[in-house]
This record gives sequence, C-alpha cells and structure tokens, in this order.
Amino acid sequence: MTISPISLAFEKSKKEKRPALLTYTVAGDNTKKKSLEILNSISNYADICELGFPHNTPIADGGQIQTASYRSIKNGIKMIDVFQIVKEFKKNKKTKPIILMGYYNMICQYGQSKFLKKCKQVGVNGLIVVDLPWPENKKFSKKCKKKSISFIQLLSPTTSKQRMKKIIKDSHDMCYYISMLSVTGGKLKISPKEILKKYNKIKKINKKKNYVIGFGITENTISKLKSADGLVIGSAICKEITKSLKKKQNPVTNVSKMVLRLKKKIL
Repeated sequence: MTISPISLAFEKSKKEKRPALLTYTVAGDNTKKKSLEILNSISNYADICELGFPHNTPIADGGQIQTASYRSIKNGIKMIDVFQIVKEFKKNKKTKPIILMGYYNMICQYGQSKFLKKCKQVGVNGLIVVDLPWPENKKFSKKCKKKSISFIQLLSPTTSKQRMKKIIKDSHDMCYYISMLSVTGGKLKISPKEILKKYNKIKKINKKKNYVIGFGITENTISKLKSADGLVIGSAICKEITKSLKKKQNPVTNVSKMVLRLKKKIL
C-alpha cells in the first residue's frame, strides 16, 4: 500500500523536529484566479493545504472565514470551480497534499459518488466534513478510503474518552483536534499550556496517528503549541486577505509573507 501524501508530510515534519504547518483558505477568495495564486504561493511554506468550499451558512466558521466565504460566493464560485482550482494547483504541486473542507449538504447536493469521483480525478488527498460526525460518517469514510482519500475525523474538548477511542480507531491518517468550544478564529479562551495538556492525553490513546490542533491559532500563540504533530492556521489568513483588499494591496504577497513568518516560528 502506498503511503498517502498527508502521511508523508507528517513524516517529513517529524524528521525536521517540528509540527506540520497546515493552512486554510477559501476556494475563490477573493477571485478564482487570486485564490489559486494564494494557494500556489503559500504552499511553498505550508506542509498541507486545506481549501474550504464556500458555504452561505457556515455553522462552525467565525467572522473571518464567513467573510471570505461571502466574497467567494459573491464572485459566483461553484463546486465545479473549487475542483478546477485543485486541478490547476496539482499541475505544478503534485506532491503537496490538499484537503477539502466543508459541509455535508453541499456534497449531498452534488451527489456523494460523483463528488468522490471528482475529488479523485483532480487530486484531492483528504476531506474534512464539519457537520458529519462519527458514527454517522462511517459509510462515507469507507467510501473515501476506497478512493485513497483520507477522511479526517474531528475531536473536541467535550468528546468523552470512550467515544474518542472509537473515533481515533476509525480515523485514517490524521485527526483534527478543535482546541476550544468556539467558532474558528475565536480568541483563545484557554492557555496554550491547557490545550497541550488535553492534546497530550488524546495523543496517548494512539501514538501512531497524527493529530493537528486548529481553531484560534495566531502568530502570537503558534510557537507555544509547537510540540503538536501539526497546527492549522485559517482565520488569521482570511483576516490578512480582508486587510489586504481593504488597503488595495496584493493579498498574495501579504499572505505569503505571513505564512513564512508562521513557519519560522515553529522551526
């Protein structure tokens, strides 16, 4: 069995004794062309790129990601465009893992089998479906595995240990730990030390799996969390895009500089 690009990215970062850096941007923000340029540029520093498919009622997303989604929807970005962006990205970045992140009703509307077939065609390596929890996601997760697409399970501070064991057992090559009970980009309500304490307990359940921490990570907090397997930065990037557009600056340049700064903080 071939090792997935996601697992390879974690192997590489572990050899370099640092966490993997995962970035999140919304497909089509602020245009299809710009979004691809941003993705291409930040992938020089990010180990894994997450790409959100825009949604008009994103229940888990905070203000920054919602704003990015609205910009994208306003520009008429459809699912077909999201796949096009991935396809174009993979032409030059074949080995860079890309994870699509979004909501299940959009997959349903598109048609589950058709959606997975398209993911496979364009080179999607993983999927995070925010509103499809375990055990409801078991069937879908198996379908993903058949297509060599990693289905990424979510864990939260309120997940019981018993449930956590089952979720981790069913997970593929990465679990996403939501650091706090909040929407994305919320201010860290608990200290990085507390987050790591909970994270390390989860890690003990199965040390072979890769666990990333997401929600509320910024330039100020990232270095304090660098003992994790991976760290996800999303809202801070979307905020930077918003700031650049307001100032009529090029978001590609500004976001790339920011991701490079983040990378340096975890080396």
